[in-house]
Amino acid sequence: MNLVDKTEKTFALTTPLYYVNDLPHIGSAYTTIAADVLARFQRLLGRPVLLVTGTDEHGQKIQRTAESKGLPPKTFCDEMSAGFVSLWQLLNIKYDRFIRTTDPRHEGIVKEFFQRLWEKGDIYQGQQKGWYCVSCEEFKEERELLEGHRCPLHPNKEAEWRDEQNYFFRLSKYQSHIEALYQSRPDFIQPESRRNEVLSFIKQGLQDFSISRVNVDWGFPVPTDPNHTLYVWFDALLGYVTALLEEDAKPTLENALAKWWPINLHLIGKDILRFHAISWPAFLISAGLPLPERVFVHGFLTKDGQKMGKSLGNTLDPVALIANYGADAVRYYFLKEIEFGKDGDFNEVRFINVLNADLANDLGNLLNRTLNMVKKYCAGNVPSITNEDIPIDSPLKSTGLRLGEQVKNAYEALAFNQACEAILNLVRASNKFIDEQAPWSLYKQGQQQATEQVLYTVLESVRLAAYLLSPVIPNISSDIYQQLGFDIDFNNQAQTAIAAPFDIHGTWGVLTNKQKLGEPRPVFKRIEPSK
Repeated sequence: MNLVDKTEKTFALTTPLYYVNDLPHIGSAYTTIAADVLARFQRLLGRPVLLVTGTDEHGQKIQRTAESKGLPPKTFCDEMSAGFVSLWQLLNIKYDRFIRTTDPRHEGIVKEFFQRLWEKGDIYQGQQKGWYCVSCEEFKEERELLEGHRCPLHPNKEAEWRDEQNYFFRLSKYQSHIEALYQSRPDFIQPESRRNEVLSFIKQGLQDFSISRVNVDWGFPVPTDPNHTLYVWFDALLGYVTALLEEDAKPTLENALAKWWPINLHLIGKDILRFHAISWPAFLISAGLPLPERVFVHGFLTKDGQKMGKSLGNTLDPVALIANYGADAVRYYFLKEIEFGKDGDFNEVRFINVLNADLANDLGNLLNRTLNMVKKYCAGNVPSITNEDIPIDSPLKSTGLRLGEQVKNAYEALAFNQACEAILNLVRASNKFIDEQAPWSLYKQGQQQATEQVLYTVLESVRLAAYLLSPVIPNISSDIYQQLGFDIDFNNQAQTAIAAPFDIHGTWGVLTNKQKLGEPRPVFKRIEPSK
């Protein structure tokens, strides 16, 4: 198959396909927020972007959960999948494709892919003996298990002993290919700590692994032997491919891979690292397909320093959190306060303090007081100052001129906390600047030109901050832009990429006196802790 040469310009990224044994939790929300922020940023740069998310719906765990609720598996999956769709809506996630692995078109892609590996001689029948964790849907090696054959990820559940005929994939055959991949592409897996983890696992020698199950009905039958069902992970990873099909296209690999393949970025949690770092590249190499560009692994979230779990009664309900504080607040806290790639903690007191300090006081209050001064001292019009009138060594202008590039690099490196911090530094510097320059005193002294220079410099800095923060807090940024007289809604990303492209709006000095300012109003209301 001749894949169309992928232009540098397109950008395709995926969240994991979330397992629907339960409703979405804050961890799934966290990955998806990060993916949405990166997709929005790439769209600001004018790139065609495809953000893929969805649900993984097969396997024994789902079959058993559905049975325990007295539901057919498909009905159960429909309910759970709808929970993800509605949470993504609440979080203002602008995905392009939502793939469900129960989608009828997915089976065609899985069959064709299986056939390639089969014809390559990479699938054979053998005996599988070992400990199986149903919750992970994975065979575990003895050395990985805790006492009593309990899985380290699900310590309250014993692994089950299995001894059965299965179909295997020849992973061992690809040992040297996988080693060469990590040698030639050091940033294939990021951050480095995860790459090191994978390397040490590969060093121990890759073993063939089973890609079928018996006595599981909920899944696709093995094309060459319908008495077996394909292993859920074989089918789930291919969901990334099926998602790329245009709506009216026939479900063939050629159609699916025509425009967006290879994927630029898979975003995943560390619990599914090996599947993405070892099995997935090996499957693709076997099928003769190009590999994704990179896989970025984020950490786990804790609450008040403790692991979250139903048994501990300390779960964090994302729906309730959004209902209380709004989507922008939730998006901002998780990306600003946690270094992406490391474990992070949620604490409600800190959550409220951060939002009040950054969004209500520093950003919101700065805009509000400056617009009110413009009303008072400039008859409500943007001062007729231009970018050229502000000296290059003005502290806000000199910071602002460097900021766009700095923030762009941070977003592209998935260093969301650094992007937010750099933008907030400009906002804090603007607050300091206005206090030191005291435009109210300048105005009283009759220094109109100086007053207007100060107010223009601050308003323009607020505009730049709002623009650069728009992937994270699109609603607040849209509100700020509208108060500054721009007819722009950052949730309408096609329009924004044309009306406010990054190479113009991502730099300092865009505001002009042609802008008709809106009425000043708070963009983020202070949260009273009693909530």
